Parts: sequence; structure tokens; C-alpha cells
Amino acid sequence: MDNTTAIDIFSALAQNTRLDAFRLLVQHEPEGLAAGELARHLDVPHNTLSAHLSVLSRAGLVVSQRQSRSIIYRASLDRMQATLAFLVHDCCAGRPELCAPLLEALQPECCSDEKDVP
Repeated sequence: MDNTTAIDIFSALAQNTRLDAFRLLVQHEPEGLAAGELARHLDVPHNTLSAHLSVLSRAGLVVSQRQSRSIIYRASLDRMQATLAFLVHDCCAGRPELCAPLLEALQPECCSDEKDVP
């Protein structure tokens, strides 16, 4: 990944509805969401959502697949991972102990320490 690609990705996410849509799609991995259901969750008109999904798609952040009469949208976790890796590639000048808090913060709640499990 280069700076131009990263800027395109961040530009795509730099709008409330698009950021909300991407985060919602991440929550619904790996099944994804139908366009209509996504619009209902976000409370936006279908045509408005379509424009936002096009921006996210051009940035490589979402992928779509037709299932019968619906289009199912999914977050591109590979693209998200590549973007995060690009950001932290040179983290802390090779001193992993300095990056530990960052790496912990990147752990999703579903993967937090097992001590939270009863």
C-alpha cells in the first residue's frame, strides 16, 4: 500500500454514513448485510446508501455479491488489515514493547482476555 491508496481509503471513511456503514458491515462479518437491511439500520434512503457504498467499494473497503434478488455487502477485512498494517508498519522504530499498548487496543472485544469469561 502507498500513501495515495491510504488517503483514498481514509477519504472514503471520512463521512459519517460511510463510516457507520463500514463499521456495521464489520460487525456483521462474515454474513454481510443486504442493501435494504443496511439502509434500515442506518436510517438512510436506499439511493443515498447506494452512493455511499459505491465510494466504499471504489476504495476497496466493501465487496458485494448478488444473492437471488438482493445484493449482500460485506466489509473487506483484508483491506482493513492492510490499511492498519500500513499505518503501523514502522511502529516504535522496531521496539515491540512500545507497540504493545497499540496492539492490545486493536484486539476486538470478542477476543479480549479469557479472564472476562465467567
